[in-house]
Amino acid sequence: MAKFLALAEYEKPMAAGGYRPLPYRFMPLSGDRYVLTNLVGEFVITERQSLRVFADGQLSYQDELYSELKSKHFLIDGDSDVALDLLAIKVRTKLSPLANFTGLHIFVVTLRCEHSCPYCQVSRANDDRREFDMTRETALRSLDLVFRSPSPAIKIEFQGGESLLNLDLVEFIIEEAKRRNEHEQRDLAFVLATNLAVLDDRVLALAARHQVLISTSLDGPADLHNKNRPRPGGDSHARAIAGIHRARMALGRDQVGALMTTTAASLSRVRDIIDEYITQDFDGIFLRPLSPYGFAVKTKSYAAYNETKWLDFYFEGLDYIIDLNLGGFPFVEHYAAMILQKMLTPFQPGYVDLMSPAGIGIGAVVYNYDGDVYASDEARMLAEMGDTRFRIGNVHANTYEEIFLGDALLDPLEQSFAASVPMCSWCAFEPWCGSDPVFHHATQGDFVGKKPLSAFCGRNMMIFKGLLQRLNDRPQVREVFERWANIR
Repeated sequence: MAKFLALAEYEKPMAAGGYRPLPYRFMPLSGDRYVLTNLVGEFVITERQSLRVFADGQLSYQDELYSELKSKHFLIDGDSDVALDLLAIKVRTKLSPLANFTGLHIFVVTLRCEHSCPYCQVSRANDDRREFDMTRETALRSLDLVFRSPSPAIKIEFQGGESLLNLDLVEFIIEEAKRRNEHEQRDLAFVLATNLAVLDDRVLALAARHQVLISTSLDGPADLHNKNRPRPGGDSHARAIAGIHRARMALGRDQVGALMTTTAASLSRVRDIIDEYITQDFDGIFLRPLSPYGFAVKTKSYAAYNETKWLDFYFEGLDYIIDLNLGGFPFVEHYAAMILQKMLTPFQPGYVDLMSPAGIGIGAVVYNYDGDVYASDEARMLAEMGDTRFRIGNVHANTYEEIFLGDALLDPLEQSFAASVPMCSWCAFEPWCGSDPVFHHATQGDFVGKKPLSAFCGRNMMIFKGLLQRLNDRPQVREVFERWANIR
């Protein structure tokens, strides 16, 4: 078994012209090229032989690679007295969001919905089933927990089912949260997730009065959207587009966002989907795969395509978007932008799937219509399949401490911390990746998962490599990616 040398060995002064490597990892890219990353995700791409020379301690200070490695905190020499302090500051900056704890609080105000989407991850209820509505008592107890969070910024998101079918409660929660915030003084924001099919003037007036953001679904052109998101009358797309236009007129263009989900029918149509977002005047798109939860599994939608097919879809779309940018039309692929923020800046995007420790409970928490509290939206969806492993409490039965400091949340957080997980701990992409114990529990039966068999791991690794190759091979692409990385 390998052992560390005595501390005195590390405290010896370096010989003139010598250097010591700081912690780093490396990974082959393509051909003879390797990527090296350090503790904070800064990276260097070099050839295998240069990597070997550096690792052997033989790299000359006159080599151009030496200067790059030194400036990015891969090595320390006699002239680098402040290097460790600077690296520590960067580590602290990367981890600083953890101190804020939970900022996103999702209220499932109803399970009722008038759509019947086959890929839906929640088993919907008919729109006359009031027993699937959250009550005011449950909402008030949930708000008690919301304002126990230490986060200076609180975002409350309303989900369903179709959240507009319980609009009275949405309005009640907004007004009560704002009343409490007169004392709390948090940076308070609201998001209303809706398919827009039942949008009316009352909704728009409420959203305008309280600066509520609207988040909707748009899966592509009319034929594709209507196939993915059927409703009585077959007019899902027409209602969504009309709702987007009405909401923008009432609230402002930037107050309305849209998300797509990739189905088997989407795989050959990524350019059509992107063109639809451009036609509807969105400035970007988030190319999302299906997730293995809830109704999407029961209807076999999740099994309709594999990881490889989705990656082909993703990279075709990414390259199309890059070409649009190089042609002078600014448009963003938001998942790439979040990864690039981790790769190219000292900041974190706060996206749950790219957090380590895992974002469950820390990045977001869900208050279900019945008072049950889940560690994430995916955890609630998993419960729809009868697996309540990530149910962390109930607002009527448990205190804040019992919910957020209990083993149901802390065990998966501790076990899935990527920096100490087998394979993740020596992976060069670990500083950019996240940890998803809900996904791995759902697909492999444990919080960590076997990484060679993990679709989460395989998908992200290919995206990291793809972004690096485009950064390194096409200098003009770097300008596009740097712009994306600095979007706030």
